[in-house]
Amino acid sequence: MTLDWSIVWESRYALAEGAKLTVMLTVITMLIAIPAGIVLAVMRLSKSRVLSTSSMCFVEFFRNLPLLLVVYWAFYVMPVFMGIEFSAFTTGLVALSLNVSAYNSETFRAGINSIRKGQTEAAIALGMSRGEAMRKIVIPQAWRRVLPVLASTWVSLFKDTSLVSVIAVGELAHVAMQIRSQTFRVLEMLTAMAVIYWLMGYPQAKLVDWIRKKYEVKE
Repeated sequence: MTLDWSIVWESRYALAEGAKLTVMLTVITMLIAIPAGIVLAVMRLSKSRVLSTSSMCFVEFFRNLPLLLVVYWAFYVMPVFMGIEFSAFTTGLVALSLNVSAYNSETFRAGINSIRKGQTEAAIALGMSRGEAMRKIVIPQAWRRVLPVLASTWVSLFKDTSLVSVIAVGELAHVAMQIRSQTFRVLEMLTAMAVIYWLMGYPQAKLVDWIRKKYEVKE
């Protein structure tokens, strides 16, 4: 078997564009999923049965579906049954955001529940409304507790973006697979894809370790 690694260098611009789109997809997804997760967590903890049940149904539905199935559903089913049709990129973004928002909701809910109720009660006794106490006292403390988990979610999401390649979103995995099919250089392109993912993912994993050590809450 003859290997030709020059194909990796020749495809460097296409691979760089795919890697850039991978990062962009991860960033935008988290920009959507973090506030959405906070809203869902607050709804789940609400005394309103309608809000609490709505949040629970959303979270349990998307948290327990394989992400790949959500991607397919958004791409193939929504246009047929709901008359909603997006570009491949937007569809992938919607699917990722729904999935990650559900996970972030549970992360934030656990963080909020970890704050002692006495702090909320003290804030209310000082004249704050329950909403103000949640916004000014509970959520800032919960944020510190959930930050390491969110950082881990980020790293996981960064790798999971490769799943949207199945609907032709031009991120790193899709670009590498296209080059592979055009050049028949399977080993070279799969190895290049793995190396690029590792080079981008390893610093993120180390950053997560640093965040976990720095922001670890010890009772």
